[in-house]
Amino acid sequence: MEQHYYNVIIVGGGISGTALFYELSKYTDIESMALFEKYSRIAPLNSNGKNNSQTLHCGDIETNYTIEKAEKVKKTAQMLSNYAIKNGYKDKYIFKFPKMVIGVGDEEVEFIKKRYEKFSSLYGYLKLFTKEELSKIEPKLIEGRKEDIVAMGALDEYCAMDFGGIAETFVENAQKTKDKVCDLYLSTEVYDIEKKGNKYMLNTPRGQFFADYVVVDAGAHSLLLAHKMGYGKEYSCLPIGGSFYYAPASILGSKVYTVQNDKLPFAAIHGDPDILAKGKTRFGPTALALPKLERYRDTTYIDFIEAFSPDKNVLKVFYDLLSDEDIRDYIFKNMMFEVPGIRKGLFLKEAKKIVPTLTEDDIEFADHVGGLRPQIIDKKNRKLLLGEAKIDTKEGIVFNMTPSPGATSCLGNALKDVELISTYLNCRFDRGRLEEELMKGA
Repeated sequence: MEQHYYNVIIVGGGISGTALFYELSKYTDIESMALFEKYSRIAPLNSNGKNNSQTLHCGDIETNYTIEKAEKVKKTAQMLSNYAIKNGYKDKYIFKFPKMVIGVGDEEVEFIKKRYEKFSSLYGYLKLFTKEELSKIEPKLIEGRKEDIVAMGALDEYCAMDFGGIAETFVENAQKTKDKVCDLYLSTEVYDIEKKGNKYMLNTPRGQFFADYVVVDAGAHSLLLAHKMGYGKEYSCLPIGGSFYYAPASILGSKVYTVQNDKLPFAAIHGDPDILAKGKTRFGPTALALPKLERYRDTTYIDFIEAFSPDKNVLKVFYDLLSDEDIRDYIFKNMMFEVPGIRKGLFLKEAKKIVPTLTEDDIEFADHVGGLRPQIIDKKNRKLLLGEAKIDTKEGIVFNMTPSPGATSCLGNALKDVELISTYLNCRFDRGRLEEELMKGA
C-alpha cells in the first residue's frame, strides 16, 4: 500500500475543489498538493452541467438576492468569467445570450420596476423591457398572455456556463504549473480523516496519505466527514434534489427567471437554452428533499442518516417550515412533480407562467438530469441556512458545503481558503497577481 505526503490535500473534484487546486498552484509558493475525487472523472456530480442550472449567477436577475448579497456575488462571478475569457473558453464553456427576470401581473410588475430602480446602479447594463419590447425579443413570453408583463435583464452579457468543463480546465492548468507537485487521484474515495500529531492522515483504497492542511470540498459528504471527526455537530444536512423538464429549443432563446416567493427557501423555476443538450430548452428546477447524499446513487442512504443527525432541534425546523401554508403547499407540489403520469400536467402550470402557450406535448421529464444541494440546518438556532456554509476548525482542516451559487462563487470561495491556508502554513500568497488576473473589473 502506498504512503504519500503533501503540503495540502483537497477532498472533492467538483468545481469548488478544483478552483482551490488551481489557485494554490498559481498564486502560492506551496510546493506539493493533491486533489482526491472518488469517481473516475472530474465534476461527476453537482458540477456536471446536466445537474445544475448552468447559470453564471451575478445577482442581477435572481430576486431572492438582497443588494448586499448581489454585490458580493457579482464580484465572484466576475472572477469566474475573467478566468474563462482570458483562457479562451468563450463559446466553449462560457456563453452569451439574453437573460431576464419577468414580472407577471400588477403586483410583480410593480416589484420588478422598483427592483430595477434599485439594482440598475449596481449593474449598469440592466434594461427594463416592456411588454411590447419583449414581443420582439422573446415573443413566446407574450403569445397568449392576458396579464401585464415586464422584465429586467440584458441582451449581451455572459450568463451561462458549463461548470463541469471549467472544473476540468482548473485541473489541467494547475498541473501545467512549473516546479510544483499537483497530483490528481481519481477513483480514490477518502474513507475518513485522522489527526496525527501536526499532520492529517487520510485513509483511502490506495493507502494512507498525509498532509499539513486539508480542505474538504465534497458537497453533502463534507458534513459527514466533519461529523466523523467530531466537528460540525451543531449542523444537520438536508439534501434537496432538483429535476428539470425539456422542451424544444424553439421555445426560448433567453435565460428567463421568475420572481421568487420570499417565504420559500428555494429558487423559483426558470427556462433557458440548454448549453449541453443541444436543441432543447430546459425548465426547472423543482425542489424535493431526498434521504441520500447523492442524487442518483442509492448507496448514500446510510450516509444521509449520519449527516442528517435528527434531534428535536431538526424536528422544530421542519415543524416551522410545514406550519406555513405556502411552504407546505410548495413541498407537496414539488413531490408531485416527480410522479410519473401526473407530473407533466402539474409542472406545465408552473412553466406556463414563462411561456403561456406551452402544452403537455411540448414538455418531457428530463430523466437523470438535476443535482442535489446540501442545505444546512443550524440546530443551535433552529433555522435553515441559505448559501455557503464553512466549518473552519482553526486546526488545519476546513469543511465546505456549497449550495447555490457555490459554482459561480467557486474562485471567491477558494480565495478565502487560500488565505486561511497561507496564514496557517506561513507560505507566500501573491494576492496582487490574483487580483490582476481574476478580479480586475470585478
